[in-house]
Amino acid sequence: MRRAVGLILVAALPALSACGEANMDDQARAKTWDRNPFFPRQLTMRQPVSGTVPRTDPAREAPQPQTISQDLVERGRQRYAVFCTPCHGQDGRGQGIAVARGFPHAGDLTAEPLRKAPAAEIYDAIGNGRRAMFGMAQMIPSADRWAIVAYVRALQLSQDAPVASLPPDDRARLEATQ
Repeated sequence: MRRAVGLILVAALPALSACGEANMDDQARAKTWDRNPFFPRQLTMRQPVSGTVPRTDPAREAPQPQTISQDLVERGRQRYAVFCTPCHGQDGRGQGIAVARGFPHAGDLTAEPLRKAPAAEIYDAIGNGRRAMFGMAQMIPSADRWAIVAYVRALQLSQDAPVASLPPDDRARLEATQ
């Protein structure tokens, strides 16, 4: 019996030694537009399965909106609450919950230098990051980054606004809370 097992192992050694190292970079594969006789249209490219949701690249640039609508600012407020509030806080002054827990101080979005900065600079900071902030281009689609910029501009206008500049009904509501 031992002799039979030994002979089988000796016979299997040449076959096992021929295996070599698998190299995933060096293998036969088909490219999208290659001809492939296996499929009915003779193309490697296939139609997506019905019901498949296409994935767009969120980092792909979208043009800056020409007009700022209430809907755009509202979308920016929602996205700001999700992505920006943890570090920058609801008021944009850089004192969010992450900062309170020891994360580096986030920039004050209401500070004068940022008020004077072009919208494209704020958009770029959201996508690529600044100082301790990491880039969020892969998490926040381009259109939403522009919406956040619109909301940050509204937030900047709302901070430290003189009470006299408020509409009468807002001024009355503010005075009623004091």
